[in-house]
Amino acid sequence: MTTRQSSKKRKTNETDIELTFAIDGSGDANLTTDVPFMTHMLDLFTRHGLFDLTLVGKGDTEIDDHHTTEDIGIVLGEALKEALQDKKGIRRYGNAFVPMDDALAQVVIDLSNRPHFELRGDIPKGKVGTFDTELIEEFLWKFAMEARMNLHVIVHYGTNVHHIIEAIFKALGRALDEATQKDPRVKGVPSTKGSLS
Repeated sequence: MTTRQSSKKRKTNETDIELTFAIDGSGDANLTTDVPFMTHMLDLFTRHGLFDLTLVGKGDTEIDDHHTTEDIGIVLGEALKEALQDKKGIRRYGNAFVPMDDALAQVVIDLSNRPHFELRGDIPKGKVGTFDTELIEEFLWKFAMEARMNLHVIVHYGTNVHHIIEAIFKALGRALDEATQKDPRVKGVPSTKGSLS
């Protein structure tokens, strides 16, 4: 079987991001960033999705975490899109509910090549440690756009913002794992158009 993985780099005046993403992995995360909260969330995403992700991400965090978080989303989305290749035989859709103590999050994915991001429910604005929680939406939006996927995130309830975000990233990993899996019953791509690229 052809290895479904991709390596990508992005270097700007604000950030320097380098990563390798493998769809058919074992949950191996080797992550070094200067945004510790995102490192933690990407570790959860990788392990619960059973992907392999190697990431080195640096940026102008002396200003804030915005540019680094945004650019990691961009590069990860690009890598996912390339790793999916022609998408032949994939399930295409994924759906996962994940509880985390008081929080329940749901992520629904369509690897449709029609990028869209929808967030329903509340991710409370504020900080987890030094991390601005509003950046989670920025990351997810950029990830969806660059991967050209339809990504819906629903926060059903929760009071602890760390738990809410953790549930989202675990659900994101599980839903993406389901959507990217090969189904032997699928001949070609699962689309009446005959293409998902």
